[in-house]
This record gives sequence, structure tokens and C-alpha cells, in this order.
Amino acid sequence: MFPSCMSLLPRRNEPRPPRPGQAPVVLNVYDMYWTNWYTAGAGVGVFHSGVQVHGSEWAYGGHPYAFTGVFEITPRDERELGEQFRFRQSVHIGYTDFSEEEVRRLVTELGKQFRGDRYHLMNNNCNHFTSAFCLALCDRDIPAWVNRLAYVSSCVPFLQRCLPKEWLTPTALQHSLAAHSRSSSPSSPTTPQ
Repeated sequence: MFPSCMSLLPRRNEPRPPRPGQAPVVLNVYDMYWTNWYTAGAGVGVFHSGVQVHGSEWAYGGHPYAFTGVFEITPRDERELGEQFRFRQSVHIGYTDFSEEEVRRLVTELGKQFRGDRYHLMNNNCNHFTSAFCLALCDRDIPAWVNRLAYVSSCVPFLQRCLPKEWLTPTALQHSLAAHSRSSSPSSPTTPQ
């Protein structure tokens, strides 16, 4: 049997091997609640996700302020997110030509769209951010199952009110907020003249 030249081409859903200088883009998925161990098999779960590229993981969470809700953590470190998060799996999305500096600039630009005060569990959540980020980095989207609950739950408006507030602002983002408030507040009080 002769090998086909078509067998040399990557299949549609298979990631292509990296070219020199490209960095892998990996989606890290976390369970946000213990019930996922029972419901994920049915294709429904509450998941948080972050994108790992150039040795950092970038994610998004909500807060009441009009600046970015995007934050950086150590890849796959669920402790930085908070006690309600459990690492589930990594999904290879593709490869990017962006340098580390270009990724940071892209994160800054995406942070204008994904501000903390614009977080919405169903319409603008961490998985919407990782989807937009992956599309910008390598023109590939995240798997549909990661954000399926948001799509299904958009038909049940009261669901967001039933979830704990700490799910909206992960611990790592709370630390970023504290650092932001320290850097933007004056070091010593001033009195008006």
C-alpha cells in the first residue's frame, strides 16, 4: 500500500506542529464547585478557565471598578484562585507567533473590553475572555463544553443571583485589586491649601 500525500497534511481539528519561535497556547480549566464531579459527565458544569502562554496564565474575574478584570497567575495553581477552585485539565489550543511582550500588550487591550465592572456570569465571564484571547493569539476557539452552562443558564435569569459572590472575584484578582488600590492611593495624606 502506498502512503497518500494527504496523510502528510494535518487533520482539521489536529493542532499543527509549531514553527520556530511559536509558543504553545493552553487552556487551563478549573472546576468551580464540587458538583462538577457529578454533573460534568452530563456535559454541564461550572468552569473557570485561563489561558497559559509564555509561562503565565491569564484569566478574568469581576469587581466593581472601571478597570481591567484580567489578572495573571502561576499556571495551574488553583490555590491562587481560591478554595472553591480545583484544577481539572489543560487543553492544547494551538500556537502563537506573539512574543511575550506582544502578549502583554494584547492582554492590556483586552482588559479594556473585559473590565471588572463589566463581568457578567452569563454574558461576559472568564470563558468569554479566554475565547477572545485564544482567537486573538492563534485563531482557535476554546471547546464549547467549557462555557456551555453560561449559554444554557442565560435562559434562567435568577441563576446568577443564586451563586456565591466569591465565584465572581477569584482570590488572585482580589490581590491584584489590593495592589492596584495601594499603587493608586497617595503614600501620605495631603491637606488642601
